[in-house]
Amino acid sequence: QVQLVESGGGLVQAGGPLRLPCAVSGRTFSSYATGWFRQAPGKERELVAAISWSGGSTYQSDSVKGRFAISRDNAKNTVYLQMNSLRPEDTAVYYCAADQRRTVVRGMSYDYWGQGTQVTVSS
Repeated sequence: QVQLVESGGGLVQAGGPLRLPCAVSGRTFSSYATGWFRQAPGKERELVAAISWSGGSTYQSDSVKGRFAISRDNAKNTVYLQMNSLRPEDTAVYYCAADQRRTVVRGMSYDYWGQGTQVTVSS
């Protein structure tokens, strides 16, 4: 079984940075692709960024490209979302997810999900 725990959320001013770690339990974390999603009130959950099992391939959505970066440390069983130049429209609950497929997974069909962490960006 794989469990994911997000942290690092909170209140931040527009233009500021925030880094979200996601700790993943399970011996095979290094073989899982992972992704970060977000869901704002009244909106559907959307994929923000994704990374392959090795970290060699990444994906960012158009809405965050150039501002957010996803990375992973397989030795620490942790995946990160570095968020820079935050905007009020980035306010959402952020979720990390893991999938047994090794390549970047751009869809919603991840195998395991965390509980989410709230990020609020004030103007």
